[in-house]
Amino acid sequence: MESSIVAGRDLNTVVGIFTVTATTVGGGYINGTAEFIATSGLVWTLAPFGIFIGLIIGGLLFAKKMRDHNYLTMLDPCQEVYGNALVFMVYLASLCGDGFWTASILSALGTSLSVIVNIPLTVAIVTSSAVTIIYTMIGQMISVAYTDIVQLIFITFGLVLSLPFILTNENVGDIGKSADTWVGTFDISFAGQWWDLFVAMTLGTIPWQSYFQRVLSVRSGRQAQILSVVGACSAVILVIPSVIIGAVATNADWNKTSIGQSPMDLNQGSMVLPLVLQNFTPNVVAVIGLGAISAAVMSSMDSSILGSSSMFTYNIYAHLFRTEASDRELLCIQRIAILFVGSLATVISIFVPIVYGLFILAADIVFVIVLPQLLCALYFKWTNSYGAIVGYFVSVTLRMGAGEPTINMPAFIFYPDYDVDTGQNFPFRTFATVTSVLCIVIVSILTRYSQKIVKFKTKDELSKPMEQRLLNIY
Repeated sequence: MESSIVAGRDLNTVVGIFTVTATTVGGGYINGTAEFIATSGLVWTLAPFGIFIGLIIGGLLFAKKMRDHNYLTMLDPCQEVYGNALVFMVYLASLCGDGFWTASILSALGTSLSVIVNIPLTVAIVTSSAVTIIYTMIGQMISVAYTDIVQLIFITFGLVLSLPFILTNENVGDIGKSADTWVGTFDISFAGQWWDLFVAMTLGTIPWQSYFQRVLSVRSGRQAQILSVVGACSAVILVIPSVIIGAVATNADWNKTSIGQSPMDLNQGSMVLPLVLQNFTPNVVAVIGLGAISAAVMSSMDSSILGSSSMFTYNIYAHLFRTEASDRELLCIQRIAILFVGSLATVISIFVPIVYGLFILAADIVFVIVLPQLLCALYFKWTNSYGAIVGYFVSVTLRMGAGEPTINMPAFIFYPDYDVDTGQNFPFRTFATVTSVLCIVIVSILTRYSQKIVKFKTKDELSKPMEQRLLNIY
């Protein structure tokens, strides 16, 4: 399994940097950034800078430690410390995160294809998904890593090429004049929401198998740290074209375009990037830009579905169901899992076509539920499964209780400063994550202490004469 999951741990640093960057700079990252710049402003577009800091933190605190332990997947520390039952629960949360992230990626490509080459949204999503699933099933980690190099070149070339044409278009003008709109404003009454989202996007960057699959595939812990930090810098640089395109959307004269109105006025914020490419660049450049989006989608989708399928195959199937399974059987199961996860994400993207919302929700889930388990398993190995299970259900309850408008899930826990119109203004994600960590630690301490007391009393009781023990019973 080592060759299919972590490429035999023989990935060189340069390839590792390319594949980390390509995985990060996905369709949700590119399209979602342009969407949020245009609809909410730079102040609220927290993903790019959050991911930048998150990858650096992941490299410094997690990558080397995980690689030095020779783990195969992100769930290995949890399995080692907490056992199989808890790992299955954590895997379900991780699967949800991967599903929403991949759906955001596919939605980005689907909207772009439907605008630029007039392909129906569903057909575009299903076709793109099918191509990615097929080559991921065939080649696993090796094919994913090396196709990422080609895809990253396409992403960079396509986005950079489009900028001069966009900025010199007569219907665009000086984006500095609309700076108040695309920079956005920071309302102090929403400070809780802002910090909560920023922390979630930052630390929620870490607990992903698609990230750890890369840092565990290189030859040493030091290389794992290097590719994390350099990948972070590369990703934040490559988001600049999306920021500019989002700014252009707020300043352009859309009355002179084919749609006649701003996409924000038409409630089509998720289509900002493809619409700017279509209306403010020559057709050839628009198609090349579409190629960049397609490459971004595939470079992230293949990583996501390979990551989830790897965890299922190694941590769930091989440990829970078939401990004696051969490598050939596991490889077959992994391919079936790739097909399932890819199909699941495809269905979600068709029915929930909100690019940036799904992108944030994915990081939200792994931040609140998966990160506390990974953190404690890696750094507090004395914690136990009792604490982990309590922490898991506490985090799930606190997060679900806050509701989620992206998937129309109503709130049943109304945190302080709740408002009917604006929703939760309390930093509930951070609160749920911290509470989960505290529960894992405190419950583990209490159960360990109680077990010691019971063990001591049992030992003390057995040391007494039989007559005394019988008298104590009666």
